[in-house]
Amino acid sequence: MLTQLAIQDFAIVDHLELDLTGGMTAITGETGAGKSILLGALGLCLGERADAGSVRHGRERTDLSARFDIQHLPAAVEWLTARELPAEECLLRRVVTANGRSKAWINGQPATISDLKSLGEQLIQIHGQHAHHALMREETHLALLDDYAGLNDASAQLAETFREWRNARRQLKKLSEEGSEVEAKRQLLRYQVEELDQLALAEGELTTLEEEQHTLAHAEETLRETQFAADCCASDEGGALSLLNQAFAHLSALPGSDKGTLANTLAMLSDARIQVEEASSELNRLASTTELDPERLAWVEERMTDVHRIARKHHVAPEELCALHADLKREVAQLEEGGNDLEALSARVVELREGYRQEAKKLTENRQKAALRLGKEVQQQLGFLAMGKARFEVEVTAKDAPSPEGLDRVQFLISANPGQPARPLTKVASGGELSRISLAIQVVAATHSTVPSLVFDEVDVGISGATAEIVGQLLRKLGENGQVMTVTHLPQVAAQAHQHLHIEKQAKRDTTLTQMALLDEQGRISELARMLGGVTLSDQTLAHAREMLHASQRPPH
Repeated sequence: MLTQLAIQDFAIVDHLELDLTGGMTAITGETGAGKSILLGALGLCLGERADAGSVRHGRERTDLSARFDIQHLPAAVEWLTARELPAEECLLRRVVTANGRSKAWINGQPATISDLKSLGEQLIQIHGQHAHHALMREETHLALLDDYAGLNDASAQLAETFREWRNARRQLKKLSEEGSEVEAKRQLLRYQVEELDQLALAEGELTTLEEEQHTLAHAEETLRETQFAADCCASDEGGALSLLNQAFAHLSALPGSDKGTLANTLAMLSDARIQVEEASSELNRLASTTELDPERLAWVEERMTDVHRIARKHHVAPEELCALHADLKREVAQLEEGGNDLEALSARVVELREGYRQEAKKLTENRQKAALRLGKEVQQQLGFLAMGKARFEVEVTAKDAPSPEGLDRVQFLISANPGQPARPLTKVASGGELSRISLAIQVVAATHSTVPSLVFDEVDVGISGATAEIVGQLLRKLGENGQVMTVTHLPQVAAQAHQHLHIEKQAKRDTTLTQMALLDEQGRISELARMLGGVTLSDQTLAHAREMLHASQRPPH
């Protein structure tokens, strides 16, 4: 579960560290106080897209981290272990700079954003306040059913089989239509590969040839100039070394030459003699190793000409020839491995089609069984949410054509009134009904989730009164088996929480800050009273809030 969230220079938060526990935590505050900041920071730690706007004004970067206890999450431990990362706990860190650049770490090791997302899916689930809008899109119904039934892996495998089947069919059609064109292409590719085989250009050879050509082409000039420079340094008479020796001898003979300025000058002259002598030796060595080899130069230039000629022929840069050679060999190998064999490919298409049908049939059977269970469980939750007369069904029907998702069309159906036939949810549910249906589905999904940490972002929108109290009881019950955090405006929901986190925005001079703190009992009573009665808190409102809190915290009979 999430045990700590640290926020530094994020939006209007200067610095904040929150220690979190299991159970249900209510997150409240006035509209605009910054409740979304908390979820935004958590979302960035879980791999959501970042931008420069998340950095607090005037600061260079925002630094966010989320710490999780994973001792009861074997899948997360396995994920970390497979990547040779410490698995005693899990720390996700995200830094976003003022220019929009982003970096991520997992347990102190650099990570990609996709790594954060992949691991984050096993640590925590976030149910958004707009989930009921997603229910208006039929394609989400199938995804919800598969997630509820634990069929995501089977669905992903079916999609992969479908893609292989589709690609094989396309290849078969293409080869059937091309016919002799394929053979002509294969012959051309073979000729091109043979030509490049004969060239046998090694990786990096062109650079070596260019350097050798430059050296050989200037060998005569190099030999002449280095010998001249060596003579200038060490000629017996008039050379630099001879003149330095004379200067050193004359100065050494002067009185007091071992003191003051003359001593420093003599030291410099001594160093200069050593440097000139070494330079002369190096120049003589270079001159002795420089060879004039016109035959080698001609061979190198001819080799380079061949390389450039073949590169022009293939319309690529000379340094790209090695990569082209590898690509052409791979393409020829693919053609000669039997991918062009119509008979073998036809058999492969049949094999994949039957494999797809078998997988899809099994998936359909599992979906139909899960649809009955999901319908009953959502129906039961709707009864708690004052929609007991409604009838909720999950319908699985056959599609007209195969698809990556299978052969099924999944629809959520609702009959809001007794005696009325169930019709598609997208056509008959009102806004308030959609909110409650969405909440019922999310509660059922959370009950079956293997992820112990759940976040509900204002999923109780459109609910009030006794129904709101029941929503709070449902969330509290979920929290008793794990960790539930819920952003809410309803005191009936907040009162049910095991912990209450209050978020407040404060303006100081020319800056605005958001502060967050866990409330004690008196603080909870005051916050519930504010949620009940507004800014002015009467004794009656406080008494109502106190009774609401105490009643919600009593154990059920």
